[in-house]
Amino acid sequence: MLELLGSGLVSLWLEMAGVQIKPVDALETLALYNSPGLVLAPDPNPAGSTTVQQYLKELIAAKLVPENLTESQGIWMQSGPMLMANHQGTIPLPAASLTKIATSLVALQTWGPDHQFETLVSATGPIVNGVLQGDLVITGGGDPMFVWEEAIALGNTLNKMGIKQVTGNLLVTNNFAMNFELYPMVSGQMLKQAMNHTTWTRPANYIYSIMPKGTPKPQVVIAGNVKLVTQPNPQETLLLRRRSLPMQQLIKEMNVFSNNSMAEMLAESVGGAAVMRLKAAQLAGVPEAEIQLINGSGLGVDNRISPRAACAMLMAIQREAAAHKINVADLFPTAGFDRRGTMQARKMPYATVMKTGTLREVSALAGVIPTRDRGLVWFAIINRGPQIPAFRTSQDKLLQNLVQQLEVAPNLPPSITPHSPKYFSPELGATSRNEILLGTKKS
Repeated sequence: MLELLGSGLVSLWLEMAGVQIKPVDALETLALYNSPGLVLAPDPNPAGSTTVQQYLKELIAAKLVPENLTESQGIWMQSGPMLMANHQGTIPLPAASLTKIATSLVALQTWGPDHQFETLVSATGPIVNGVLQGDLVITGGGDPMFVWEEAIALGNTLNKMGIKQVTGNLLVTNNFAMNFELYPMVSGQMLKQAMNHTTWTRPANYIYSIMPKGTPKPQVVIAGNVKLVTQPNPQETLLLRRRSLPMQQLIKEMNVFSNNSMAEMLAESVGGAAVMRLKAAQLAGVPEAEIQLINGSGLGVDNRISPRAACAMLMAIQREAAAHKINVADLFPTAGFDRRGTMQARKMPYATVMKTGTLREVSALAGVIPTRDRGLVWFAIINRGPQIPAFRTSQDKLLQNLVQQLEVAPNLPPSITPHSPKYFSPELGATSRNEILLGTKKS
């Protein structure tokens, strides 16, 4: 491929649905050679371009897209440095939850796969005969998946420490969220309820019913109210540290269920949308204009990503993950390995690693698929229009047709084989992530 750089211009002509792609300047290509989002040469195998051309024709024939509005559809397919297909691929389009690819990339690069957020529990008074004579303080640490199970485990550990009553209030400070509720006051009220099983309502009772048999029911009765505080009390005594699931599992759960609250919290943890946009573009090696973000979740049409940038970010995630001996399939749902969340009801080829995106008039899909003839094929499809279920069906069919053209990979490459067992779910409520700190002063 490198010898093509000396020819003056790298010819990237590709005709699909009447669209011609302009040549890329060789000097610019040379300068950005190490950027995974920019390719060096077209793939001599026409399978990608012909499959995409047929896909666009079928969208028009099915009246999912008017014939004069194919520019509202964006597609990019790439195998290593080879461009397989490109239709409006460098134009940023409303990408919905493909935005979470950027969130995943920057969170992984910032924190690493083993990072755990910490929720601290403190007391403002002494513990006498099982009664905390003061306030119970919850200091949030940004855990985006502190749910019922986590709160029940926390309450049980307080019981184990001998705490059954609190004479004061439940004070909530810092970045604390429970059950994906981003309002700390509401999260605090749910936590208060979760730690006292006599006040449980149907949601808490259901979650408890699916927890491991023999899990105790916590009973920490808090006499006071839930209050938000901004300044820590220097006299607080640390009782307990609750560690979150590892970052790798947090990212996977966010992507499996396309959880917007988790995405917003992870984006906040790395500095917000503006910081995330710049870092994502730098890590992916694409122009900043191709990644336009207003949040970490993808809610809102002002989150715009080009199909090329979506592929480049996934490739960057793969590189970053490999440095930690994991891969992109450990961070996104994979066909045949996951059957929860957005993977349900999809009919993608076996071992397709994917991320979906949906808004009112946006249906998007990006990921990577193993093939025999072209190895790993990275793809991104962004459809605009109101027929969301039909777009999803067409996206799956496009991938199926592509695999028919390029043949099924005889063996699943280790590079996109998840390390966790099939149908794995993380252990929520594990008491092993609690650390008792009674007697330690907060610094």
